Amino acid sequence: MKQEVFESRHRDEWYVFEQWLQSLSGSKIIDRPKTGEPFPVLYRKICHHLALARTRQYSAALQERLHNLALEGHQYLYKNRTSMFLSFARFFVRDFPAAMRRHGRYLFWSCLAFFGVGFVTAWVVQVKPEFIYMLMDPTQVARMESMYEPGNEAIGRERGSDSDIMMFGFYIYNNISIGFRTFAGGLVFGIGSLFFLVFNGLVIGGIASHLTAAGMSSTFWPFVSGHSSFELIAIVIFGAVGLAIGRQMIAPGRKTRWGAVADQARDSLPLIYGGTTMLLIAAFVEAFWSSTTWPPNSFKYIVGISLWVLHILYFTLLGRHESRKRHG
Repeated sequence: MKQEVFESRHRDEWYVFEQWLQSLSGSKIIDRPKTGEPFPVLYRKICHHLALARTRQYSAALQERLHNLALEGHQYLYKNRTSMFLSFARFFVRDFPAAMRRHGRYLFWSCLAFFGVGFVTAWVVQVKPEFIYMLMDPTQVARMESMYEPGNEAIGRERGSDSDIMMFGFYIYNNISIGFRTFAGGLVFGIGSLFFLVFNGLVIGGIASHLTAAGMSSTFWPFVSGHSSFELIAIVIFGAVGLAIGRQMIAPGRKTRWGAVADQARDSLPLIYGGTTMLLIAAFVEAFWSSTTWPPNSFKYIVGISLWVLHILYFTLLGRHESRKRHG
């Protein structure tokens, strides 16, 4: 094969690989490629192309270019663990909050569907206490009341529950399943995501209001204060992802419906990774901190309020430069 044909056939792959290198190294402000093959697959192709170029004795300039690409790719794939830590730090300092900004309108509607419904439900239960029995059957309500009775050795869990580690596993399963259902519901044209947001808003708002009216605010609110910011914000995040996917299902534009959904899913990956991390942290806090009775309630409130403030500052202040770069 002539060199001109070889270059013409593989030029696009080399260009995409160069974009990957620039993005991953941070040497230039550039978005990661949204099309083409994954970085490791392209790296193997570059190594193969370099071997072909040497075997066929193509020009020294082409061999040098492919050699440099392969060398840079090797250095990225096999660099030390410190750089992996820096990648995690870069994700949480830049990529995650920037993705929140990009999906701002979906977050607004998700927040409205979840928190708006929750607050309205809480008010209705205060005005008409019997409304809680339209959301839950009497057995479920009684079980919730028993979990938050003052004097329990561990609040927020049923009597006879096992160790904190067992509860940690239960909370992980419960939280992740809620998050998955909320964003996967977007595939049903967003209706599924909207349903789970509204449903969780109804239940959480109703339970909170009922337990408060029943005189259990001294146990319920200290219990939820520690993990509520992680868990509730994560639910809103997954709801936003589902609504964004649902929008692409309804109006894919010039793309095919599943092509538009796939592109949206890739763009939403930082939200899925970040939201999942928040749900894992919420499960840890709920199992090992929220259920304990030894800290004074005032201290739990301070911790809970501080976490809400930190979350607001985190999503408000970080990721601005990345958002301006994408829209600039």
